[in-house]
Amino acid sequence: MLPVLSDAAASLAGAHTPIRFENLHLSPIALDLGFFTIKWYSLAYLVGIIFAYWHVTRELRLPGAPMAQRHAEDLFFYATLGVIFGGRLGYATFYAPELFANPLDLLKLWQGGMSFHGGLIGTTLAIAWVSWRGRLDFIRVCDYIAPCVPVGLFLGRCANFVNGELWGRAADPALPWAIVFPGGGDIARHPSQLYEAGLEGIVLGTVLITLFWTTRARWRQGLLVGTFATGYGMARFVVEYFREPDRQLEDFAHATGLSMGQWLTLPMIAIGVALIVRALRRPPLGVAVQSMPA
Repeated sequence: MLPVLSDAAASLAGAHTPIRFENLHLSPIALDLGFFTIKWYSLAYLVGIIFAYWHVTRELRLPGAPMAQRHAEDLFFYATLGVIFGGRLGYATFYAPELFANPLDLLKLWQGGMSFHGGLIGTTLAIAWVSWRGRLDFIRVCDYIAPCVPVGLFLGRCANFVNGELWGRAADPALPWAIVFPGGGDIARHPSQLYEAGLEGIVLGTVLITLFWTTRARWRQGLLVGTFATGYGMARFVVEYFREPDRQLEDFAHATGLSMGQWLTLPMIAIGVALIVRALRRPPLGVAVQSMPA
């Protein structure tokens, strides 16, 4: 009797088949009017920017804000350009240098290919520009921007999943959420896009928004942006073990032992930890600081 039950259990275990992506019936198109289409990836960028503007506007109503509303409006104009152009140039620099052979290909954003690290550099330059022009405290401005970023990351990673791109490494086919992605061969893979959405988006966003609104973290210069840099870096470093390296960089990953994404997160983690230590060792700013006039 026991051998029969054992054989039946083994048969049931082997009967599990991974999810096939096409059976999820997902489309990269969010809205199709025939003459005009909006993709989920574009919508993710748009909603992320709108949320960030709304959230920063609420933050600026609190005492001690490092900038006025007029600065926020300038900031989001330049930051949007920084995200788009920085993300594209970063992708070409870190992942696809061949795009520089035909500069017109850099403008084909609809073909995909954006780097978070490039977008981060572009956004940082935008913040630095607005801070310099307005004589603002650059690090404190970053503190106010940091809690908004994970929402955009969450939406972007969800869009990556809907597009069936940036899938993960091979997984145990018995894993209940393993997925066979188009273009990834007939192999069950980790949905690493959702892992990133959870860690970089939900977890990190919850931590930062909670710190901002329920603690005195915003009075400690660099604490919030340091937490973001450290948290994102650690989350991305871990998820890269489940994410398939870019095909053109597989040899690089094998040769160095780490993927390009992991190497790029190491400076972020180091800078983030340094900012956190600095913020905690210095006394918090006085609560008597008044908001800047609008």
